[in-house]
Amino acid sequence: MMWLGYDWQALLLTLKLAAFTTAILLILGIPIASLLAMSQSRFKPIFETVISMPLVLPPSVLGFYLLLLMSPQTTVGAWLANTFDVRLAFSFAGLVIGSVIFSLPFMVQPIQAGLQQVPLNLIEASRCLGQSDLRTLWRVLLPNCKGALLTGTVLSFAHTIGEFGVVLMIGGNIPGVTKVASIAIYDEVEKLNYDAAHFQSLVLVVLSFVILLLVNLARRFHNGALVRL
Repeated sequence: MMWLGYDWQALLLTLKLAAFTTAILLILGIPIASLLAMSQSRFKPIFETVISMPLVLPPSVLGFYLLLLMSPQTTVGAWLANTFDVRLAFSFAGLVIGSVIFSLPFMVQPIQAGLQQVPLNLIEASRCLGQSDLRTLWRVLLPNCKGALLTGTVLSFAHTIGEFGVVLMIGGNIPGVTKVASIAIYDEVEKLNYDAAHFQSLVLVVLSFVILLLVNLARRFHNGALVRL
């Protein structure tokens, strides 16, 4: 049976990478998105452009420069290796860092758009009541953009599952360490083992479908609850 020969280790590593990446992006993405949403700085377009760069950069380009940055032969990589005995290149930690950078716009942009759609009178009312910006964000803004938070979370998770170029450049192909599902599929294609590649691809297709279906059902339930209220 095909499922007995499936590279489940690669799939589990992919899910682990996606979970770590999404959790970190939630922690980083919310404050970044809130700063961009509320900012009136003339440099705002520059910051938005920098965050959006992974959307247009070829993954191999981003992966190449991240690999150079993490290499022990560079200043940053040598400092991490000598000071903390940390080597990011060809490691799971390196994959997480690369995935966070590569998927950052998928978390920040939906949340920023959701925050910008919150009525200004709610924000002004919170400030008139003496609430701090942080408390306003936590008690007013985020509860009113749950859909944007859900969208950013799912897009980041799904995008990480489908990564190939960045993870290949940074992590290589080390079983159990950096060999994720997309790389496992590439390996099978190189070996002309199309049956295994087809099965592995089908697993990711079904997984992606289930994730998106659950999100759409959750949105429908949430919107229905709002209508009943």
